[in-house]
Amino acid sequence: MIAVVCPGQGSQTAGFFTPWLEITDFKSVIDVMSSVSGIDLIEHGTQSDADTIRDTAIAQPLIVSASVASLFAVTGGKSAKDSGIQGVAGHSVGEIAAAVISGVFNVEQGISFVKERGNAMAKAAALETTSMVAILGGEQTEVEANLAQLGLEPANYNGSGQIVAAGSVEGISALQATPPVGSRVIPLQVAGAFHTRFMKPAVAELTSFANTLKVKDAEIKLWSNASGNLVQSGADFLGSLISQVSSSVRWDLCMKAMVETGVTAIIEVAPAGTLAGLAKRSMPGIEILALKSPENIDAARTLISNHQ
Repeated sequence: MIAVVCPGQGSQTAGFFTPWLEITDFKSVIDVMSSVSGIDLIEHGTQSDADTIRDTAIAQPLIVSASVASLFAVTGGKSAKDSGIQGVAGHSVGEIAAAVISGVFNVEQGISFVKERGNAMAKAAALETTSMVAILGGEQTEVEANLAQLGLEPANYNGSGQIVAAGSVEGISALQATPPVGSRVIPLQVAGAFHTRFMKPAVAELTSFANTLKVKDAEIKLWSNASGNLVQSGADFLGSLISQVSSSVRWDLCMKAMVETGVTAIIEVAPAGTLAGLAKRSMPGIEILALKSPENIDAARTLISNHQ
C-alpha cells in the first residue's frame, strides 16, 4: 500500500517553483490556485526571498499549492485514487493538501481554505508576541511537565523524540536557558505559536468560513493529525482541520497508524524532505521517496506502480 504525505509550514519554498513550472500539469494547478486566491504564487515561488515567504499568509498557500501541483505532475493530472495512491496524510497545513488529494476538497476549495487559514493565523499571531522551538530528545512526560511549568504547549509531536513547543517569548526563552534533561532546544523561524491556545481567534474565523463550503467524503484513506485515526467523512475532516489550528499535531500517531494500516511505501510531495526524514527514523521497513525536484517524478511513478 502506498500513501502520500504532505509537508507543513517551515518547509523551504524560496525559489522552489522554478524547475517545476516547465511541467504543464504543475503549472496548470498553480495558475488555478493563483487566480482563485488572488496571490501571485508564481512570483512568490520563484522570486520572493525567505523573509517574504515566512509570512504565514503567503507561506501556507505556497506550501499547499506546491504539494498539490507536484503530485499532479506525478499523476499526469489524474486523481490520487485513479493513479493507484491508496492513502494520504498531511502535517499541520499539509492537511489541506491532503484534503484536496483525498477528494474532500477540490482545488479551488483547497486554496480558498488555506488562504483563509493563513490570514486568520497571521492575525492571531499578531495579537501577542509568541514563538516556537523544537525539542530534540528528553523523556516525553518530563518534557511535557517542563512545558506546563513554563506556560508553554506541545504544538507538534513529530516522533523520534521530537516535540515542538510554542508559547510566549518569555516562556520560550526560559526553556532555551534550561532545556529538559537530555534534550536540545532549537529555535524555529515561524510567525507565532501555532497549534496552541493563541490561535483560538483563528478557529472562530475558520468556523464561519467553513459554513460556506460543501465538501465530499474521502476517496482514499485519510489520516487525521488530531489522533492519527482514519477519517472518511468530509464534514468530520473539515471540522478537524478547524480545531487543529489550536491543538497539537500528532504526527507521531499518524506515522504509527500508517504502519499499522499496512502502508509499505510513502511519497512526500513537494516541498519535500522534513517528513521523509521523520519517517526514516519512525517507520522502519517502509520505502520512502522525497519529491524534491522534477528529477524525482519517474522514481515516484515507479514506486506507485510497485506498491499497488
